Amino acid sequence: MSIIDQIKLPIKDELEKFSPYFKNQLHSENRLLNFAINYSLRTKGKQMRPMLVFLCCKVLGNTSESTMVAASLIELLHSATLIHDDVIDESFYRRGFFSIFALWKAKIAILLGDYFLAQGLLMSLKYKKYEVLDIVSQAVRDMSEGELEQLEKANRLNITEESYYVIIRKKTGALISACCEAGAFSSGASAEDVALMKKFGTLIGMAFQIKDDLFDYQKTGFIGKPKYNDIQERKLTLPVIYAVNQADIVDRKRILRKFRKRSKSASDIQTIVDFVKNNGGVEYACKKMNDLHDEAVGLLSKFPDSQAKQSLILLADYIVQRDK
Repeated sequence: MSIIDQIKLPIKDELEKFSPYFKNQLHSENRLLNFAINYSLRTKGKQMRPMLVFLCCKVLGNTSESTMVAASLIELLHSATLIHDDVIDESFYRRGFFSIFALWKAKIAILLGDYFLAQGLLMSLKYKKYEVLDIVSQAVRDMSEGELEQLEKANRLNITEESYYVIIRKKTGALISACCEAGAFSSGASAEDVALMKKFGTLIGMAFQIKDDLFDYQKTGFIGKPKYNDIQERKLTLPVIYAVNQADIVDRKRILRKFRKRSKSASDIQTIVDFVKNNGGVEYACKKMNDLHDEAVGLLSKFPDSQAKQSLILLADYIVQRDK
């Protein structure tokens, strides 16, 4: 049994009910729209967001229709952001499949993302889940701000370690935090426990992003070769930030000159990778990632032992140990 299957065990029934429930929220009478919706649902990933909603709820209480609505709202709004992201990035693949943008181009992709957003808003009004809508809307706002701040810093190449943490807290931590907060809220837990779950989500979300940032410097996936996406896109991630700060001014300027290039040769990339590794960037980022993981798992010690709690710990472990 895979680690993901182990994590899902306490919420197996909820996840089985979730797929048809979520699909029902999206049905349209428009043939083209319905075809695109069905295609997008076929390419779902590991269901990490619904998993977090259901697990955080079960640690604190029992799942209900409110939990199902919360998981659906988050999935609707997040799916919309992914579809729009593929248009912005002109990305032809999503989870190994052709993206909506690749198959139907920008106009239909944007309209489909808008449809997902509208359905999320309508769903929150239908079930009167205004608090959950507030949680999710704040997360989407933070994600947008985080992405814009990262783009601004990429252009100027002046990001500090402190501003990096702000960016990843917004860009990645906000959504995972919203999953945990919404799940906890749907259980009817106290404000204190909901806040604790929100913090847990923020921490594992930030750890998730640092792990992603490390993939440019570590063997990954089936073929064991990093793709160097962040280096190519001039994103100053934690391994680079630390390594640059450790270097003398001559080496720092030399590496940043290579980093600024819009088109980098294989030699440029290898020079950057070697520089980051030789200046301790990978080790430092790994330590910070593991510190965030440990702090997050430590927060769960307040709650009684349960299968759901053990699955949350397993999920936190998976986030920092995954290879893709």
